[in-house]
Amino acid sequence: MGGSVTPPCVLTIAGSDSCGGAGIQADLKTMQALGVHGMSVVCAVTAQNSVGVQNFWELPPEAVRAQLESVLSDIPVQAIKTGMLASSAIVREVAEVLADVRAPLVIDPVAVSKHGHSLLMPGAGDTMRESLLPLATVVTPNLDEAEQLTGIKAADEDAMLAVARAIKERGPRWVLVKGGHLAGDPVDVLFDGNRTWRFAGERIETPHTHGTGCTLASAIASHLALGADVPDAVARAREYVTGAIRAGYPLGAGIGPVDHAWRSRGHPG
Repeated sequence: MGGSVTPPCVLTIAGSDSCGGAGIQADLKTMQALGVHGMSVVCAVTAQNSVGVQNFWELPPEAVRAQLESVLSDIPVQAIKTGMLASSAIVREVAEVLADVRAPLVIDPVAVSKHGHSLLMPGAGDTMRESLLPLATVVTPNLDEAEQLTGIKAADEDAMLAVARAIKERGPRWVLVKGGHLAGDPVDVLFDGNRTWRFAGERIETPHTHGTGCTLASAIASHLALGADVPDAVARAREYVTGAIRAGYPLGAGIGPVDHAWRSRGHPG
């Protein structure tokens, strides 16, 4: 028998991206790159490519629950990340199971694809607000997702903090509002109910940004599993995603993916 040490284990609960740039595929690539063991619970299957999402099909809620219970009954997890959950029934099943799990939970409240296609069935967003957000260690909405969660449209950094406060009232321990959709260099705001952290970045001029949200949330979960606290996990995750965006490459006729393997390829990042 070998003497290898098992790395920290991180579970993603999300949808499959058939072109490999986002979703479960991006999550597992990120986890591998950051040195944790990635595991997956598939909630939905998408038909998508670089130009858009043509369709998606949610799995039966009992299939999602069975995957969750199978993994959690056997393998200790050091962090969990959720992405595309598709339907209210799936959100309820996931929330019911995760209510008894102590591992840090990173929620990426995926609602719309990079191409503007809805990835949630009607009512699923309401169910997420009510049953899943209170369980979150960190929730990571972009500005559109934050508006769907709160009804508040953020047009500047001050408004981002107001949105973060409104989401915090839903129960998560930390809220990271991503400001990449605003003009100028991107700024993300992290809020714990008392303190605010401001993470400034640079605007990288590239169309190839498919999978950035999934990658960031998975990187945060990975660093939490490796022992970082939340502000440090966010900072490290943003550094990794920045390098992945800078190394993003064309794929097909539309938006290419970020490069999850940029470090191993020797890209300067």
